Amino acid sequence: MLKIATSHEWARLEGNIVTVGITAYAVEQLGDIVYLDLPKVGTATRAGEAFGEIESVKAASELFAPVDGVITAVNSDLADDLDTLKKDAVGAGWMIQIKAEKPAQLDALMTQEQYDDYLKTL
Repeated sequence: MLKIATSHEWARLEGNIVTVGITAYAVEQLGDIVYLDLPKVGTATRAGEAFGEIESVKAASELFAPVDGVITAVNSDLADDLDTLKKDAVGAGWMIQIKAEKPAQLDALMTQEQYDDYLKTL
């Protein structure tokens, strides 16, 4: 099940591995993305703390981890084709995978339905 933060990162849990990216809404709001800075495999993450940065012609934004853990994979293909984020933000546009220490931290995030309602307030 997809869980989404108010900062527009999505997270999908499979076993104890959390795949993380940003929502299509976030990609749309950023506009033309020109730079993506992702951490290296083995980097520790803390829920709510920045793990990277994304920049567009409009703005630069930090990317926030949804859970405590260690990064086990980074989607290095994104650096070569940032358009993947526009084409498939919640699929091929994934950014990192985290081995979660506390998968239950995802319970604090919104469901897709809650996120859709949240977007109506923006």
